[in-house]
Amino acid sequence: MPKLANWPLVGKSGKSYAFEVYELGTVFKRLGGVYVVSKREVDSTGKGSHEVIYIGQSGDLSVRFDSHQKAHCFTNNKANCISIHLESSEEARLEIEADLLGANPNAPCNG
Repeated sequence: MPKLANWPLVGKSGKSYAFEVYELGTVFKRLGGVYVVSKREVDSTGKGSHEVIYIGQSGDLSVRFDSHQKAHCFTNNKANCISIHLESSEEARLEIEADLLGANPNAPCNG
């Protein structure tokens, strides 16, 4: 599925991370990255906004998200997008994930 948009997410540290937005259900290549599952809405001007549902990281983004342990929570919260920030280093992914979770402590499926 084609990329829908770019989305800069800012962590608790103030650092900004560049994410690419895709429809939930997009199949990715076997790459590592941080991902954000969200509910995206587009206003009448075409501008999208996101409600963060879940933040995670994976060494293999090709694993299907419909079998994710939180898939039921994604459905219940009307998630429709997944945004990715590619990062091969597990240490860096964990740091980015923690930074974003610090800025989004109320993501409903991370609880």
